Formats: sequence, structure tokens, C-alpha cells
Amino acid sequence: MNLFLYALTVLIWGTTWIALKLQLGPVPIPWSIAYRFALAAAVLFIWLAATGRLKRPDARAMKLIAAQGLCLFCLNFICFLHASRFIPSGLVAVLFSTATVWNAFNARVFLGRPLAPRVLAGSALGMAGLAALFWPELTRHDASPDTLTGLALGLAGTLCFSAGNMLSTRLQALGNAPVVTNAWGMLIGATVLAAGCGVAGVGWAFDPSPTYVGALLYLAIPGSVIGFTAYLTLVGRLGPERAAYSTVLFPVVALNVSAWVEGYQWTAPALFGLVLVMAGNVIVFRKPKAVPAAATVTAPAR
Repeated sequence: MNLFLYALTVLIWGTTWIALKLQLGPVPIPWSIAYRFALAAAVLFIWLAATGRLKRPDARAMKLIAAQGLCLFCLNFICFLHASRFIPSGLVAVLFSTATVWNAFNARVFLGRPLAPRVLAGSALGMAGLAALFWPELTRHDASPDTLTGLALGLAGTLCFSAGNMLSTRLQALGNAPVVTNAWGMLIGATVLAAGCGVAGVGWAFDPSPTYVGALLYLAIPGSVIGFTAYLTLVGRLGPERAAYSTVLFPVVALNVSAWVEGYQWTAPALFGLVLVMAGNVIVFRKPKAVPAAATVTAPAR
């Protein structure tokens, strides 16, 4: 089951970058994000009601859900989409993949979990692989104030995503299923975005074109309803450190989609990077060898 959820997360989130790119246009970014999560929340609430699982979490859980909604379904996407205005999307993907490191660190700080050596080693290999994958793009992009702005926004978005992972871990430990917390969190995130647009004077806009609507539907249902539920279920099952390794792997899927749709060309460094990413994936998920119980030797009585 874990492998299925992991593969589902990688495949779905590895293809949402194209849909995100198709949404950049006449519709302001906050409204596009609000539409996505309002639609996703509606789908989840309908499904919960149909299956008899619709309920309002208690006050303690709702506070955590509100914080999760801001981190996972609001602020992080604002940061990522605005970052893509200043730096190439490949750099944004590289920054997002550092969620493995941040999750391991934050789990140690906030949850008291030890840093597993294999998680750190696998994450290091994955990051090295991504650096090789995006090396041509990294070397072509000159440092500038815009670059620093984009990097800061991308890092801020990744930190928000990691914080949302910690909140989901806490909520699941309290007995709250991800599908329920996601429904309420997405509703809160969409509501905050819409209210923020009203306060900031960002005019309402919608693009009825088939391209925009198709991208919205894909991002809302597979990308949010299925993707976030699968990923946060993994967070509860595997821990935030190992679950976040999917963020290292799905840019590889995104590159293959880009090669098909946008004409991305694989290079020797990129192929080498792919090997490193896959090797890191094996290390992270390799189960530690069981240590046989040592034979007990009883010292003779003196």
C-alpha cells in the first residue's frame, strides 16, 4: 500500500507543473489557487458526506487544521508561483525538493525524532542528483536581485510545505484522517485567499478557455484531492522525513513530461543525476538489516 501511495504521489505531482504553467496568464495567482482548493474542498466534502464520514473536528484539531490550511493550501503556493516569475521553474523544483532535508530537521526539532543516517544519506544523493539534472539551467542563470527574490520565495514556500507536514503528523497522531483535515484545510486556505484578494483589491477574474479550465480540474482533483490525500497518508505511515522523498523524485517525472511537451533535451549530467536520485530513493526505503540476537555467554561463577 505504501508503495502504491508513493508512486501515485510521484506521478501526480510530477505532472502538475505543466498544469500550473498553463494557469499563469490573465487570472491573478491568488484567485487561481483559491479556485483550485475551493473545488478540491467541495469534492472532498461531497465524498465525505456520501460515505458518512463528514464531521467537524474538535476545537483543538481545528486550530491545527487552520494552520495546516495556511501552510499547505495557501502560502506555499503563493510563494512557489510568484517565485516562478523571477527564476526558472527548474530552480523552483530544486528548492522544493529540499523538503526532505527540512522535514528531517523539523521532525527532529518539533517531534523529537532521531535523524536516521539512511534518510540523510539518501536525501544527500537525491539533492546531488537534482543539482546534476538542473546544472545547465543553474549555470545559465546569472545572479541578480530577481534571482535572490525568487530563491527567497522558493525557500519560504518549501518551509511552509514542511511546516504543513509537521502539522499533519500531529493531527494524524490525534486520530484525524488526512481526507478530513484536507477538506477543512483546503476550505480555510481558499477562504483566506479570496478574503485576501478582497482586502488587497485584487479584482475577480476567470478564464473560461478549455486550457485553463482543464488545468484547474486536473490541479483540483488529481493534484489536490488525490495527491495531497495520498501524500499526507504517507506522512502518517512513514513519517515526514521518508514521505518527503517523493518531492525529490517527482521533478524527474516533470522533466520527462517536459521532454515530451516542451522539448526538454536530456544531457549526460542529467542522466547521471537521474541515477543518483534513484540510488538515493533505494537508500531511503531500504529496510535496515535485522541484527541477530547475540548468543549470551554466561561467565562462570567465581
